[in-house]
Formats: sequence, structure tokens, C-alpha cells
Amino acid sequence: MLRIAAAAAHFTRDLDFDLERIGVIIAHAREAGVGLLALPDGALGGYITDLRPRDHEVLDLPPALEPNGDEVRSVIDLAGDMVVCLGYCEKGPDGELYNSAVALCGDGILGRHRKVHHPAGVAKVFTAGCGFHAFDTPVGRLGMLIDHDKTFPESARSLAMDGAQVIACLSAWPTSLTNRAPRMAQDRQARLFDLYDQARAAENQVLLLSANQSGRSGALHFLGRAKVVGPGGEILARTWSKGGLAVTEVDPAAMVDAARAVLHHLDERRPSAYRT
Repeated sequence: MLRIAAAAAHFTRDLDFDLERIGVIIAHAREAGVGLLALPDGALGGYITDLRPRDHEVLDLPPALEPNGDEVRSVIDLAGDMVVCLGYCEKGPDGELYNSAVALCGDGILGRHRKVHHPAGVAKVFTAGCGFHAFDTPVGRLGMLIDHDKTFPESARSLAMDGAQVIACLSAWPTSLTNRAPRMAQDRQARLFDLYDQARAAENQVLLLSANQSGRSGALHFLGRAKVVGPGGEILARTWSKGGLAVTEVDPAAMVDAARAVLHHLDERRPSAYRT
């Protein structure tokens, strides 16, 4: 059995603060016996502060970090025998920026992902990644999505087809910018956030860890609502709008095998009937 957790937490431009907060979350997760932890997008350096900048405005961007820089190495030291996934702004080899995720443990980097799908407000800021790939870890075969990636069914399906039994989706997902509800639970984006998490897990019959930022950053009010979703789309553990850990104990291989015992969605696909 494996204890897994998804975090809702607030992160900032202050990297020392972020590393201290990551250390506290990892310590709490370790006390709970967690072996796999998903932290939000922007856990190192925060996220952008507005998805609708005016033409004359310059976006307040997170610090651009080296993919093997001191900050990532610091999290490796904190992780120990725990597998930790987290998001950050990556500085590319030619100075381009990527909205990136990394999976790591005390032994080093296990896998990486660069966000493929960018909403219109930041599409000109970040360079798009070029694919979705699963990778082996000490806790099983894992894939990662970032934020808007999960809006597109093909993203999670690509990871499932590559053998991922667990998908970690790292988000900085805010409330609606155009029609914010008086209560967060009634917000359109809260509904979509949960809907996408449950649909991506159920249609691929995988476990999904959904981590998200909480609190405010400029014009954005993040939802929190971290959760773990089972391969039937059932929510196994969750937080609400404030920070916290959604923790549950699972046997990923057994759960996935049980979900696919009669209806095996990946085997039942008919690619020749689909338009691309």
C-alpha cells in the first residue's frame, strides 16, 4: 500500500519563503507516511498575477529558474525517500520560458514536463512543451500535467497510453475572471476544476493527484480544492479553498487493474474511427 497526497498551498515570488513552505509540507506529509506528494504549479516562485493583461502592461512573471539549479536541488535534499512533484518557471537554454514541472526524490530527477496548452493570456509568454511522457519512479509509473493541460482529454490519455497508472496534475487554477460567484464553491471554474479531475481519472481508469495554489496573487484568486481521484472518478480525499493536504492510502496497480477488469477503456479504443 502507498500513501499519496495532493497539496493546496500558497506560494510567492520569495524563493526562500517557498522553500521553507515546501519543507513544512514535506515534513507534514512524511509524518503522515506519504510516499508520493504533488505540490502546485508555481511552488517555486509563484505563478503570474493576471491572465488578462492589457497590451501596454508587462506581466509580473515568476523568477526563471535553471532546471537543475540550486532551488530544485534544495527540494531534492528535502524530499529524501519521498517522490515529490512540483511546478516552476523554467529558463530554457536560449532564454525562453517554460511553465514546467519536475518529479524528484532524494536520488535526483525522475521526470519532467513542460506545459503544452497555454490559455490566451500567457500564450505569448511561455514556450509550449511538445508532448506527454510517463516515467518510472520508486512508487510506480507516473505522468504529469500542468494546469490547462487537463482541459484537453488527449493529454491524460497520452500518459495513460504510455503506461502511467498515476497522473499528477499541478495547477495554479483561479476562480472565474469573467463571472466570479459570490461563493467559491459555486464558481464556474471550481465546477470545471473538479469535473476535469474526475473525468480524466475515470476515462483513463487511473489515479489522479490534483494539487492547486490557494490564496491570492494579484488579480487571481486561486481555488485550492486539492484532491485525489480514483480510477472510477470517485474523490478519495480532498481539501477545500484553504491550504492543506488531501491524503489517502491506495494500491495503485490493484486499483487500476480492478477498474479495468471488465471495461478496459484503453483496449476498447477505435483510433481508426476518430478524427484528428
